[in-house]
Amino acid sequence: MPNVMAFQSIPSSIRTPFLVVKASAIAAVPSLLCYPRPSRSPYTCRPLTVGDNAIVIGVASRRIKSTRCLAALTPELRTTLDKVVTSHKVILFMKGTKEFPQCGFSNTVVQILKSQNVPFETIDILENEMLRQGLKEYSSWPTFPQLYIDGEFFGGCDITVEAYKNGQLQELLEKSLCS
Repeated sequence: MPNVMAFQSIPSSIRTPFLVVKASAIAAVPSLLCYPRPSRSPYTCRPLTVGDNAIVIGVASRRIKSTRCLAALTPELRTTLDKVVTSHKVILFMKGTKEFPQCGFSNTVVQILKSQNVPFETIDILENEMLRQGLKEYSSWPTFPQLYIDGEFFGGCDITVEAYKNGQLQELLEKSLCS
């Protein structure tokens, strides 16, 4: 399976393998992006998709009682996030999807971006606790949604709303799409 790369995410007693595959490889390796029953396996695999033909990140995470992750941003997750963030002009890490936002703040940012007629991708952070905690460290921002424009963290809902109201968001999006 040349399209699959596996690595360990936490250099401690808890091991969390990540699988990074190209979207075209999904048909060839569907078992890697499965949802095992909790009674049979302590791992849960959840795919994260970005666009129709973009990267799919299947992350297997061990179920642990604590919802906090110490050192959730591993070098491997940082590298993956760098690739995802820089491969799209505008990307929103949010609760839910742009078609079905799961919180009011995420919905607000989605509606602002849609009103600007800007093509943007979304990643549902509710699918993976490790991703959610790692992103907080990656951006040094504790809440979601998190908007990235041209590979740079822009802000959350409040900053996006303020920039939209004063015209800065429109300017930045125009520059981004023209570059």
